[in-house]
Amino acid sequence: MALRRCHLNPKKTLFLLCDIQEKFRPAMPLFDNMVKNADKLTKAGKALEMPLIVTEHYPEKLGKTVEQLDVCHAKVIVGKTLFSMVTPEVKAVMKELFQEKPDDVVLYGLESHICVEQTAIDLLAQNINVYVVADCCSSRLNQDRDLALDRLRQAGCVITTSESIIFDLVRDKNNPKFDLIRKLVNPPSVDMELKRNAGSGVSKL
Repeated sequence: MALRRCHLNPKKTLFLLCDIQEKFRPAMPLFDNMVKNADKLTKAGKALEMPLIVTEHYPEKLGKTVEQLDVCHAKVIVGKTLFSMVTPEVKAVMKELFQEKPDDVVLYGLESHICVEQTAIDLLAQNINVYVVADCCSSRLNQDRDLALDRLRQAGCVITTSESIIFDLVRDKNNPKFDLIRKLVNPPSVDMELKRNAGSGVSKL
């Protein structure tokens, strides 16, 4: 399956925030770092008027999305038991937003090797370009996250970072939203200790 390899199309891009819930915090290394990066990305998406869909996995037991993330602009917040975000309700909202489906999806959240991975595979099967935001993803074990990112890269996803996504959507210093975005990106993203050693079996980001 050959996917496009070009810039994100702001008019055809959907943000998907996957299951960043409070009950996961104690079990996730670097959870707070991930949330800070996800906060930057989510705020930038809001400023750039990117539609957002949020899921919460089994929220009756696992709680709501963490309070640090402002998702009030989300088109829908969907509780789910499926591991994939591509539930019937999410598919219906995608169709409503894009008449059929987005060209590009910016995907981030947890766990990388379960819900994020299964979501990405389901989106790829629909010929949607998937941009997995590595510094906004987490798993209980960093090795699970890193190997999931490697598998998703091989499957055809673009593995990228929050600032790369933000600047690709802005494209031009003269973008009327640039001053707002600049304030968001002035503090550097927080390091997520992603694998960078090509000899480790995980490809370079």
